[in-house]
This record gives sequence, structure tokens and C-alpha cells, in this order.
Amino acid sequence: MNKNAIVLAAGKGTRMKSELSKLLHPIIDRPMLAYTLEAIDQAGVNRVVIIDGYQAEQVEKAFPGREFALQEPQLGTGHAVMQAQSLKDEKGYTLVINGDGPCIQPETLNFLFDQAQGSALTLMSCIFDEGAHYGRILRDENGEFLAIREAKDCTEEEKKVNEINAGVYCFNNEDLFKSLQELTSSNAQNEYYLTDLVEILKGKGKKVKAIPIEDPDELQGINDPIELYAAYSWVKDRINQNWMKKGVQIVDPARTVIGKDVVIGHDVIIHPNTELLGSTVVGDYAEILPGSYLKNADVQEGEVVGPNAIRVSGK
Repeated sequence: MNKNAIVLAAGKGTRMKSELSKLLHPIIDRPMLAYTLEAIDQAGVNRVVIIDGYQAEQVEKAFPGREFALQEPQLGTGHAVMQAQSLKDEKGYTLVINGDGPCIQPETLNFLFDQAQGSALTLMSCIFDEGAHYGRILRDENGEFLAIREAKDCTEEEKKVNEINAGVYCFNNEDLFKSLQELTSSNAQNEYYLTDLVEILKGKGKKVKAIPIEDPDELQGINDPIELYAAYSWVKDRINQNWMKKGVQIVDPARTVIGKDVVIGHDVIIHPNTELLGSTVVGDYAEILPGSYLKNADVQEGEVVGPNAIRVSGK
């Protein structure tokens, strides 16, 4: 199967209250956008186009070698996808995903690609206690998926719906680019909503599906520093738990930070208030004492590091 992806990364993220592009805010030791791109790469996607806009130069500098398309002005998610014209003639299926979802896992993306076979559009949804500012998944009395209604366009009754659009879509690429031409901006925001493609495709008799995800935490987005912290905590805890399952003794996981690229041997003990970042490699039987900060460091087999050690390498 040919897999493509369009990553939406054009917005400023005004609720972050920062001059920095939201997508460049760090989680542990890399920008949040890096996590989304790594998941896409690990899912075996053949071609990825990143739609940038606000601080485009800085975003492109942070991700050299990637393919970009500029959205200027920014007129909604549908308008953003329209900028990826370089994918218009590609075959297969195209993932459309927000760049501010660092918790998404490659296994989940592969599941979506698999579920999308034979459909014009398959998207992921979440069941929340309250729909908040998210678009609602509307279904008929038989549970058939009808449409997505953006929160600002919802009636009071529709606002009571607790199945929300998670912002992760998988389109048949040919259906996507043909239908984009039919989008209009006749809504409360005067923008081109990607979600309007649900009704457009259904009107053509195309198959459209909404599939609830098992772990809604994977699809948490980031709109402000509070949500950034929640995603940071989720990523940190997942990394620590994976290492503990492999036998690493992390004395206090809540006060230990380990980057995604760190390599740790067996029979290693890591004490509280430590950070292991970058390409740090920790040999077998090593012990990292409290308060140590290691970035791109090499810890030898059986070595005891710290307490309060600082090792930073430029490699």
C-alpha cells in the first residue's frame, strides 16, 4: 500500500501565549512536531508534506530535508490540505494529521491505514465526558456516521454529543483531491473546513467511517501550556515504563526524565532528579546517582555517575 501524509503545522497557537511557533515548543529533548513526524515515519509512510505558515522559516530550519508547503493566508484545515498539491497524483491513501499531537503511536496510524481500505475516508474519534471545543461526531439513530459539526457551529443539542473528532484522517488520495475542490467557506469562521468532506463524500455515495480509538490519550492535542505539560507527562511516563519493563530500575519515575534516543543496558539503577537526554548511552550495571544531568553522554559498564553530575557532549 502506498502511504502518504499531510501534517498540519501552520498555526501560531495563540493560547500558548508565546512568540514561538507552537510546533517548536519542546517536549523533553525535541520539538513537539518531531514526535508526530517520527510516528508517521515508523508507520512506513512513503511521502510526508508538512503544511507550515506561522514562523515557516524557523519550522523548516528545525526539520531540514523535509518537504513543506506554505499556507498563506491561513483559511482553515481544508485550505491547509489544498496546499499539498504535490501529492495530488499520488496513489494509495493519505493521512491528514495535526502536528501538535505528540502522543500518537505508529501502531495506531497503521491500524488507521488498515481500516481505511475500501473507504474514501476513515477518521478517528474519541469518547469524552464533555465535548468542549472539539468538533462533534454526528450519527443517526442506527449509529451510522453522518457528519462532523465544528463546535462553533453546533446547536445546543449537538453540543451534548460526547463523541468528538480526534483530527486524524485517512483518505483515499484520489477522492481527497477531487473533493477538496467542492469545499466552501460558508460557516461561522468563514474558513474551509476539512471536516465538510464527510458530507461531500457521503453525497457522492462514497464510504465514510468514524472509528473510536482505544486510548484517547494518544490523540490529545496541545493548545496551551497546561496541555503541553499533560503531553510531556504522558510521553515521559511511557518512556520510563518501557524501560522498567526491560528491567531498568528507575527509583522514582515521577522525578526521572529519559529521552527517546537514550540507550540503557541491563541491571542499571537510575536515582531521582536525573535527566538522560539526546544520544546518551548507559552501559550494563551502571548507576546514575541523584541530581545528574547527562546529554549525549557515554556511561561505561559498571560506572557510578554522580551525584549531581553534569555531562554534556556536542555529538
